[in-house]
Amino acid sequence: MLRENITDLVALAAVAEERSFTKAAARLNVSQSALSHTIKGLEARLGLRLLTRTTRSVAPTLEGEDLLATLTPCFEKIEARLMALNESRDTPTGTVRIVAVEYAIESLLWPKLSPMLKKYPSVNIELVMDYGYTDLASSQCDAGVRYGEQVSEGMISMRIGPDERMVCIGAPDYFAGAGVPETPQALTGHRCVNLRLSTHGALYAWEFEEADGTEIRVKVQGQVCFNTVNPVLRAAVDGHGLALVPERLAADHLAAGRLLTCLEDYSPCFPGFHLYYPSRQRPSSAFDAVLEALRDRG
Repeated sequence: MLRENITDLVALAAVAEERSFTKAAARLNVSQSALSHTIKGLEARLGLRLLTRTTRSVAPTLEGEDLLATLTPCFEKIEARLMALNESRDTPTGTVRIVAVEYAIESLLWPKLSPMLKKYPSVNIELVMDYGYTDLASSQCDAGVRYGEQVSEGMISMRIGPDERMVCIGAPDYFAGAGVPETPQALTGHRCVNLRLSTHGALYAWEFEEADGTEIRVKVQGQVCFNTVNPVLRAAVDGHGLALVPERLAADHLAAGRLLTCLEDYSPCFPGFHLYYPSRQRPSSAFDAVLEALRDRG
């Protein structure tokens, strides 16, 4: 019944507010005769007279005033909510959950999202650290971050960072005592800092590449192992062995001489971090703001 009467109730409220069929008809962009027919139909369905009509004015009856006392606050709340929704198009609102590895969070996501959060106080961000290939649906995340070649099919992806390169690094004192490996295979004779992957609990096999593109994977050994990359870097700085880390992560230590590289001829560049999300996802205003903040502009 509400669906049948809602338009007629809006018409009634307009007539009562304007105290005129002529003014109300102009406001609603309908003819005066059509508006009069609408009110008469509403009164007939309710079996009540809602308006008192004279040649000079229109006023609600007691029954009409009682009905309008309920309708008017409801219409005002609806109007206010619609205005708020309209304004939200210009003021992003909502929560966005993103899953990523620690390095991506610290080097790309947070530096880009922090200024956006100050600009849009109604946007909330939750960053979930995970080294596994997390399923977005099961983790209730809106998006994830992976290197370009690791993004699954059926996902929309957007580059958010420059190309990367993994470098084999060690402290000068370590190289002085253990020597410098000339090939990836020689790493089996060195102490190395391992990274354990959360996906299946296995140790990360270090990846290199020959000049002709042939891939090389080496399983290394050492005294210490971590499941995030920042402690791996710290252990290498402290001289506990060689480590394979993103070059950008180690840049400050390399520049200061606290770390040196080796096997650079076996360390090619590869596609950098991409944000990915389901193609079926309907972006919210908050998600749109996140996309704009993270977009890589070269």
